[in-house]
Amino acid sequence: MASPVTNAHAASSPTGNKNYVYIISILGLLFFMLGFITWLNGTLIQFLRLVCQLKGEVQPFLVTFAFFIAYFFLAIPSSIILKITGYKKGMALGWLIMAVGSMLFIPAANARSFGLFLTALFVQGMGFTLVQTAINPYISIVGPIESAAKRMSIMGICNKIAGILSPLILGYVLLNNATKLESDIEAVADPFKKGILLDELSQKIVAPYIVLAIVLVVLAVIVYLSSLPEIKNEQKEATNDGAIAKTSVFQYPHLVLGILCLFLYVGVEVMAGDAIGTYGKAMGLPLDETKSFTSYTLLCMLIGYVAGILTIPKYLSQQAALKYSAILGIILSVLVFATHGYASIICIALMGLANALMWPAIWPLALKNLGRFTQTAAGLLIMGIAGGALIPLLYGFLKGAPFHLSNALSFLVCMLPSYLYILYYAVKGNLAK
Repeated sequence: MASPVTNAHAASSPTGNKNYVYIISILGLLFFMLGFITWLNGTLIQFLRLVCQLKGEVQPFLVTFAFFIAYFFLAIPSSIILKITGYKKGMALGWLIMAVGSMLFIPAANARSFGLFLTALFVQGMGFTLVQTAINPYISIVGPIESAAKRMSIMGICNKIAGILSPLILGYVLLNNATKLESDIEAVADPFKKGILLDELSQKIVAPYIVLAIVLVVLAVIVYLSSLPEIKNEQKEATNDGAIAKTSVFQYPHLVLGILCLFLYVGVEVMAGDAIGTYGKAMGLPLDETKSFTSYTLLCMLIGYVAGILTIPKYLSQQAALKYSAILGIILSVLVFATHGYASIICIALMGLANALMWPAIWPLALKNLGRFTQTAAGLLIMGIAGGALIPLLYGFLKGAPFHLSNALSFLVCMLPSYLYILYYAVKGNLAK
């Protein structure tokens, strides 16, 4: 059984250095798989829109809603589970739950049932919630808090390399010759014949998700058998001179404001990553092109993470990185609204660069000096990931009845206020006492 450590400062010795590299390597593998599965959703939106013949602007975004809303309901239960199991066993359990969710894609494909697909995504989200609740505070406190954003940037590179690959791979498997496929299905007038074509298309998703389920089970075993150390939250809580120690996690304003910041950040990240294809489709761009747009956003995020590793904390503080990222997001939001066609798509993809350092910066800023409240705070922050469920849904809702806002204006309404709040948190909110 792995021995507990407090903050991995044992890395100062040669043995400790090897152990630290081992820990980072295992966590990098886990972040890779988290990214691979998370960024399948952009392709799934367009695949399920076709297979399940989804109508309107809201229905397709139930894909991201079903996946990310699990974070809201299960974040606090996940933090309770982690207190019982510890980080390592909790992460292993999370991967097994994700494997169950992946297997549910089989009956969903056989029945071509949108409801079953959403159920499978929700179960996957349950497993993700447990893993995310463990792995994010783990990477934040496994070393010095001052360089937490740098470690999370390394994890982000692993996550986004997977995110670049996953829509390309799934798009090729599910939507090869997608524009022709779409027109062929639309050309069939007989409902029975159209149903046969759609059933055949639906079966394409079975094999990839069987493979994914096997990989997730193997990953659960690897995590369970690994020598990842347990982390004890023994850091002291910050108090002013003569101040009484905090009795509730909600007595930390920088955490409470950070939860909202994370909520909005995940919303804009999912919009830039998963909604970019839908945005392009709404402008009349072909499905053969829009199916891979997510990869462009994630490539920009990858560049941003590399910049974070090179600059944080040597040249940029975590607060400064968040501030400049938010300013870039504000500028790009306006440019998306002011441009059209491929220029708009380029601006949305560049939001990946603006978003890259936000997650690595928000976590350590929000978790700073929480001591014994760290696990509970991590659960609350994980609840903020529900922003990925609600903000894209808002985008679809604004485009449909009763508002009927334009594609560009709906996008702006979702993005600009979010980036403005993130800028506030970077400048002032994270300093709240």
